[in-house]
Amino acid sequence: MADAIVHMENIEKHFGPVIALAGVSFDVTPGECHCLLGDNGAGKSTFIKTMSGVYKPSAGSILFEGEEMNFDSPRDSMEAGIATVYQDLAMIPLMSVTRNFWMGREPTKGRGLFKRFDIKRANEITMAEIEKMGINLRAPDQAVGTLSGGERQTVAIARAVYFGAKVLILDEPTSALGVRQTSNVLATVERVRDQGIGVVFITHNVRHALAVGDRFTVLNRGKTLGTATRGN
Repeated sequence: MADAIVHMENIEKHFGPVIALAGVSFDVTPGECHCLLGDNGAGKSTFIKTMSGVYKPSAGSILFEGEEMNFDSPRDSMEAGIATVYQDLAMIPLMSVTRNFWMGREPTKGRGLFKRFDIKRANEITMAEIEKMGINLRAPDQAVGTLSGGERQTVAIARAVYFGAKVLILDEPTSALGVRQTSNVLATVERVRDQGIGVVFITHNVRHALAVGDRFTVLNRGKTLGTATRGN
């Protein structure tokens, strides 16, 4: 097995007297989909926020590409190469697909007072990156709010991959989706994995995990019950 991109060792997270994570160890390697399974209240959300820099662990260590990291903010983890796609997707429904794709990172042309958003280049890249994920949108100026839930997930994933994610954390990506939309999202996860990106797939749905997962870790009340590989 390849060396882990991210390795979390004996992670604990305390909120006063409440122990949300108790000695959780977890890693993900390039081109692997490692599924984290658990019911509501198992500690999945706390785990995500600890890996992505929202929370600092109370104990334990996080290694990224072999070096111990101390993320002070989500920006630190993003700059390292850890991208998180949450259930709410952090998108603005009335804005176009292109505007949502580039939010805060818009390509520009011109200089000084004449510097402006290069909408043509942005549209071309946006459509090309989304097509790589197997989705054909009507137009780049289509409002995100008109897309299906599965298409919005794909836009968010394509955005993370384009901006250099080495590890992609997906928070319940198939939650509340229909059968067809779920199938599209799972196919997108496979495409991302095939690009050599490590995927952390957070879900309570065992069937969806089995469709794309290479390894499976079960979390219950802040503790790992065990890890298994596909076929075991």
